[in-house]
Amino acid sequence: MNIGKKHLLVNLRIFFSFFLLSTFACLTAFAQDWVRTGTNLGAAKVRLAAANFKPTSADPQTSDLKNAFDTTLFNDLSNAGIFDMVSKSMAPPLMPGSPQEMNLSQWSAPPSNADMVAFGAIGVENGRVTILGYLFDAKNQQSPQILGKQYTDIANVNNVRNIAHRFADEIIARLGGIPGICETKIYYVSSRGGNKEIWVMDYDGENAHPLTHLGTISLSPRVAPDNSRVAFSSLGKNGWSIRMYSLLLNRMVSFPSPGGTTVSPAWSSDGSKLALSASITGDPEIYTMNSDGTGLHRVTAFRGPDVSPVWNPKTNAQIAWVSGRTGLPQIYIMDADGANVQRMTDGGYATSPAWSPNGQFLAFAWNRKYGPGAPGGQDIYIMDIASKRWTQLTHDSGRCDFPSWSPDSRHIVFQREDGNGTQIWTMLADGTEQHQLTHGGSNSMPNWSWK
Repeated sequence: MNIGKKHLLVNLRIFFSFFLLSTFACLTAFAQDWVRTGTNLGAAKVRLAAANFKPTSADPQTSDLKNAFDTTLFNDLSNAGIFDMVSKSMAPPLMPGSPQEMNLSQWSAPPSNADMVAFGAIGVENGRVTILGYLFDAKNQQSPQILGKQYTDIANVNNVRNIAHRFADEIIARLGGIPGICETKIYYVSSRGGNKEIWVMDYDGENAHPLTHLGTISLSPRVAPDNSRVAFSSLGKNGWSIRMYSLLLNRMVSFPSPGGTTVSPAWSSDGSKLALSASITGDPEIYTMNSDGTGLHRVTAFRGPDVSPVWNPKTNAQIAWVSGRTGLPQIYIMDADGANVQRMTDGGYATSPAWSPNGQFLAFAWNRKYGPGAPGGQDIYIMDIASKRWTQLTHDSGRCDFPSWSPDSRHIVFQREDGNGTQIWTMLADGTEQHQLTHGGSNSMPNWSWK
């Protein structure tokens, strides 16, 4: 790495660290059990069985594709967080492939005790896979069918996984009354060979691959609400600027980034606006602009760095961001025109706000006991905006940062740095069911797609 690049990296670390040697006031903890995100509403979970699908062809691909489908479907339904899944070891050793082959009493009886059963058949012919999927009410012998779907595509593992995602989302929507997230993507930064490129993976960590091949350092990917483009900040010959990757054209497209050090882009939920941080005047401030790069408008004007803006996706009328105007970084919210500024955190070191799609919560990284000799650690928290009550989701399990919400407001993806490096994790929005998604290299700054 040349000296100029190292100098820029040092400056970047300083810029994002908000002068780490400052002191702070500690915050007293309170209220840890008030959170209601849709994962802990007190309702009994539907007990759901997912039968292994019945193979209906002798094609050599059938077995591998069936295994991929069965595994993906079961994991998708488990990850939803709204079902009590029947373990495969407790399910009847049956593979009903059609409604005529389903014996509901075998599934509703112990040890399965299933309320609902997902089942079906998979076959391959002439290079195409056909999958028939059903959802039955195990307690309704007279009219049990809730769902019946047929899917067909070119026969390969990736397509079969996508079909499983679609079928799982259908089940989640029908039984949970909410859109599923199984077809969503996660965009993130991955470090390979000294460079940092923008990557994408399925919501469950599978099918990971790079989008960019710029040979430099790119950060903070943010996908547009219509999944057409990914905005991110990237280091070029003129410093840090906003760049744009088209998911429709599968290539970089031009974008008129403002001058100065320009970082941390964020889309409004209608896709018409971007918010970002730019040091056009020498001090990093929050700006907004149209999604085509026109109409640049300065929103903040206060000494100290202002970075990491994010819109209230429910209304697009407010922006949360991080400001160092009082010393250590804190989370603030304001109207989209800069009025009605409110400080949300009142101590420690708070960064990386993410606004829940339902507009109710902020997720952020917070070291509440930051300072020399303090026993604190950086964890993920969520805060109810109306009351400013917060709860801690991760607990002393490494340095956690950059939370991002799933479009159903019920899951959060984040990065965790520990002795094994930096990887991406996911969890339910109440902090339970934490799972590691990435394992190779260094992976950070995840952003969950809107749909």
